Amino acid sequence: MASPVTLTAPAPSAPSSSLKRNLGLWSIVGLGLGYMTPTVVFDTFGIVSGQTKGAVPSAYLIALVIMLLTAISYGKMVRVYPAAGSAYTYVRESMHPNLGFMVGWASLLDYLLLPMVNALIIRLYLEQVFPALPAWVTVVVYTVFVTTVICLSMRGTSNLNMVLLIGAILAMIAFVVFAVIELVRGAGAGTIVSTQPFVHDGVTMSALLTGATVVCFSFIGFDAVTMYTEEAKSVKLMPKAILMTVLLGGLIFLVSAYFAQLRFPTNKPFGEFTDDPLPQIGLLVGGTVFQAILVAAGFIAALASGLASHASVARMLLVMGRNNVLPRRVFGRVNPKTRTPIPNVIIVGLVTLLAMSFSLDTISAYINFGALIAFTFVNATVIMHFAIRQGRRHTAGDVWKYIVLPGVAMVLTGLLWSQLHADALIAGTVWAAIGFVYLLVITKGFRVMPKSFDENQPVTGVNKQLTDSL
Repeated sequence: MASPVTLTAPAPSAPSSSLKRNLGLWSIVGLGLGYMTPTVVFDTFGIVSGQTKGAVPSAYLIALVIMLLTAISYGKMVRVYPAAGSAYTYVRESMHPNLGFMVGWASLLDYLLLPMVNALIIRLYLEQVFPALPAWVTVVVYTVFVTTVICLSMRGTSNLNMVLLIGAILAMIAFVVFAVIELVRGAGAGTIVSTQPFVHDGVTMSALLTGATVVCFSFIGFDAVTMYTEEAKSVKLMPKAILMTVLLGGLIFLVSAYFAQLRFPTNKPFGEFTDDPLPQIGLLVGGTVFQAILVAAGFIAALASGLASHASVARMLLVMGRNNVLPRRVFGRVNPKTRTPIPNVIIVGLVTLLAMSFSLDTISAYINFGALIAFTFVNATVIMHFAIRQGRRHTAGDVWKYIVLPGVAMVLTGLLWSQLHADALIAGTVWAAIGFVYLLVITKGFRVMPKSFDENQPVTGVNKQLTDSL
């Protein structure tokens, strides 16, 4: 769910901007899966089950197909621009800098809201386990803790995410085992083989597309593996790593959603906790002990994801400040003692406090607004770069690879975007309008090119020791 902070310091014999190439295929895939946070399938299960009338696996299947097509496009573009790896960069370089800025601005909304999602998930967990605990207390304590940690050090959580990934997958395997035992005993659908979770009376394509739009939230972070391009043993590994991350992550989501849907054909067992039924799923499937295990897995994964996303957006704001995209006096400042951009970290913390009142459904829709725009344009860049700029459109193979596949993916991601909640479309449009006005200002009416705010770009005006610490 969270985008990672590049951690590896430059090798002594390499230029200061180089990174040591020591990550193999499975290391990169593991990092990608860790940032996707597999347990999120249980967090959104109640919301999607209600929207699709009990067909969550179908929603995941639709989303998986669309994300696989988009992953293919990322794989093509990461070879063209191996040092960057972001939708913003692809659009800026292959289409136009101003359009790239707008795509980056839309993606900035994701960055700002992702730390809040993790606070919201933890709030929803504790509301169920400790119902007497006020929601605002959980959010404030979480936000103060994470903000303090990031203020003191921005060193990331990649190794921790690998450990948590293993723990989360083991917990999910345990869930499947418990669910199978209960299904065999007659609980839920009373069978382990059925088409009911995918299609049954009352399920409509419109509802499935709406559900697929929500579960796209589960895939956010798969593109984070592109940020490890400079640390991969070979750039040639990246397309396969991106595809495998989406495929394996999608299979984990699909299998978990299938057995969850069989065990819970409706949301009735969750009572009032359909907004995030993970604790209830753990309790009803495996009792209080397994509930504690599943909640702990989700809690720690959300915390690690929160730390990573908080640090990542703080660094991105620093890049924007240092490169004069945002006011340098506020966003370009770094504390000389902690070597961290404390103003940015605090700003992200203030946004995170909004988790006191928002629902997971609403926030996931806001995040998907920017993510689906980015995905749509990544697919468009494949057509622009290969079919139009390079002229690779005269053979059946080229037409299939550089026009048909990315074109279908672009239409499908755009279709999902159109299915977003009306509030998300309104808020996202307002955010985009603000970005457009700001673009007019910083480009002096489109007379100069906008500068970079890609978090992987060098932070100008910062000495080498400080840059390494970030």
